Amino acid sequence: MINNEISRRRLLGLGAGLGAAGALTLAGCGGKSASDTGGSTSGGNGGKDYTGPKVSLKLWNGFTGGDGDIFKKLVDQFNSEHQNIAVTPATYEWADYYAKLPGAVSSGNGPDIAVMHMDQLATFAARKVIMPLDDVASALGLSEGDFAPTVWKGGIYQDKRYGIPLDMHPLGFYYNKSVMQKAGLDPEKPPTNRQEYEAALAALKKSGVQGFWVSPFQFTGGMTAYSVINQFGGSLFDQGAQSATFNADPAVEAVTWLVDMIKQGYSPANVGQDADYLAFKAGKNAFNWNGIWQINDLKKSPNVQWGVAPVPQIGSKQGVWANSHNFTIVQQRSADNNKIAGAKVFINWLSQHSLDWGKGGQVPARKAVRESSDFTALPDISKLAPELEYAAFPPAVPGLGDVLTIFYDSFNAAVLGKQQPKQAMDAGAAKANKLLEDNRKKYGS
Repeated sequence: MINNEISRRRLLGLGAGLGAAGALTLAGCGGKSASDTGGSTSGGNGGKDYTGPKVSLKLWNGFTGGDGDIFKKLVDQFNSEHQNIAVTPATYEWADYYAKLPGAVSSGNGPDIAVMHMDQLATFAARKVIMPLDDVASALGLSEGDFAPTVWKGGIYQDKRYGIPLDMHPLGFYYNKSVMQKAGLDPEKPPTNRQEYEAALAALKKSGVQGFWVSPFQFTGGMTAYSVINQFGGSLFDQGAQSATFNADPAVEAVTWLVDMIKQGYSPANVGQDADYLAFKAGKNAFNWNGIWQINDLKKSPNVQWGVAPVPQIGSKQGVWANSHNFTIVQQRSADNNKIAGAKVFINWLSQHSLDWGKGGQVPARKAVRESSDFTALPDISKLAPELEYAAFPPAVPGLGDVLTIFYDSFNAAVLGKQQPKQAMDAGAAKANKLLEDNRKKYGS
């Protein structure tokens, strides 16, 4: 049984090509954007303030869980403090969100502001769904030094900024203290490296527990593989994502290590979708690599004695999968500079209030907020903030989501024993390279 919260969270990391195909329809859609007609898209003073007539803004987001309640409260607070700007949020499941957005924009019914994952920015920027926000960053004095470099650079496509980062959400390492204790392990000292990790798994196995269930699915096995590949010194793509490299030796070694978890009896075979997390909550395994978003879910389970820490370093360096929510402003058939100006004020305001957003289970993107005493005082969530410095974010390449799907499918084949890791990665890389080439022609980049 899979509860709705877990099902929703499967879509949080994306990488499954959501919306990429739909965005292609914009290439030939009717109507003209401000950039097509030569009109200004700057709108106001970059978000410092807005003194024009009252504007009503539509805001699309995918925060359907507990984070949605916090997001709505922040929107309400903004509205109460800005009498000339009224923001109305519309919330969709992320899968529906990215599928609906292109058609809504082409028909003139799109939102004014859209929350978007980092790995979707390039695709929607390439199809002129969203507009550059360089003036917002400039007016607010934002620079790479205010954020982690990977988060800041992830919002840039063809030398223009399309997203203002709000947060980042990495994988965390969850450990079941009760299960560890029964195996004679110190429940307050989770493993931090490969030697400690494998020793703990051996102790758990001896006590009759398969301690680390390797999921063959993107959530969460594929994201775990993404993390370990980077720890082994590999990557999924070369510089600029011109070619797939997830069949190179470091990547194959990382995937083989995960497959060996099953062969050595530390994990059952054929783990069902989300079964690893459900087993963790039920005390049937000890360790689970899962998103930061599960912290608030676990807090609703008082019978589970759990802890969370940065993911262990299995390879030669630290590395972890992560994604980031960004604010974007949507292109319209006919630009309304008052609305654009109001949208920039909202983006600036919520970015400044990212500490409140962090309480919803996210690490604030702004360095000053992340390093503040108020954030470090937040239990559990702040423990994963150090991962931001070595997080592995997807490259900013149009259509990348569909290519990532090929990697996750290849990983699935290896974990399920359908192919040997090297064979599976080779076959997937060949398909990925063909799609990367097609995307370069399709998107003109």
